[in-house]
Amino acid sequence: MGRIVRDKGPELLQRLQKSGALDRAAGVLTRSTATGQETAPGRPVSANAAPTAHRARKVEYSPDLDGRADPGEIVWTWTTYEEDPSQGKDRPVLVVGRDGDTLLGLMLSSQSRHEGDRDWIAIGSGSWDSKGRPSWIRLDRVLDVPEAGIRREGAIMDPDRFEAVAKRLRADFSWR
Repeated sequence: MGRIVRDKGPELLQRLQKSGALDRAAGVLTRSTATGQETAPGRPVSANAAPTAHRARKVEYSPDLDGRADPGEIVWTWTTYEEDPSQGKDRPVLVVGRDGDTLLGLMLSSQSRHEGDRDWIAIGSGSWDSKGRPSWIRLDRVLDVPEAGIRREGAIMDPDRFEAVAKRLRADFSWR
């Protein structure tokens, strides 16, 4: 076997390089997109989303730093863009529920364009944003976040801010 690798290896490697197979394999391993943008290598991606009313359930504040993400905690995960699922970014997500190993999360944004938008609620700044920028939470779309896809726990939201989000989920989306 060693002799075959020594004698034929360079020729095989050259053929693989010319065919593009090595580049395609590298793309699979790093989850590169067609545009060359790299996603979260080795981690499940938060690509599924549902209208918030379709995921209605009881929402209650219960953070516990036990290594598992709980409602009230903000975690970071790779999420795909709604308009182009082949691309995305790592972003903070507020955990509002759980289905087994899948977390239900609401994405955060620091974009001020969400000010006054009915589908977003302002939550101010917090330790989830290293630059201390004010943040908004999107209420009308729940992300399915594979627990194995969490990059890190970002913060625990204080109970009053969480309750403001929960109140809107109850009033506007039939959560309990």
